[in-house]
Amino acid sequence: MILINYIASFFLITLGLYCIVTKHDLMKSVIGLSIVDYGVNLLIITIGFNPGGTAPIFSFGELNPASFFVDPIPQALTLTSIVIGACTTAMSLSLVIKLREMYGTTDTTQIRRLRG
Repeated sequence: MILINYIASFFLITLGLYCIVTKHDLMKSVIGLSIVDYGVNLLIITIGFNPGGTAPIFSFGELNPASFFVDPIPQALTLTSIVIGACTTAMSLSLVIKLREMYGTTDTTQIRRLRG
């Protein structure tokens, strides 16, 4: 089951990088950036997964050497990454809108040609 998550995260990261590098449309590049973000989030969560672990919420009476908890750090990093990814996407989309208003297109080859 874990192997499927690693394969899916590798596929998402590769697909997103492919979209960023090969597409000339700025909207497709922003979508590729978001796909890379989703793949990295899946990878972080998969690395932090422990089968059979419980949530690290306990009282001092419940804690014993046999307790097996899931590491909360990857979950916190992923939550932070989701917020940063949403802000990055919003900022990128606002820049794409401004470029569309200024140049009338979102194609990067035409924007480079129309420099003025």
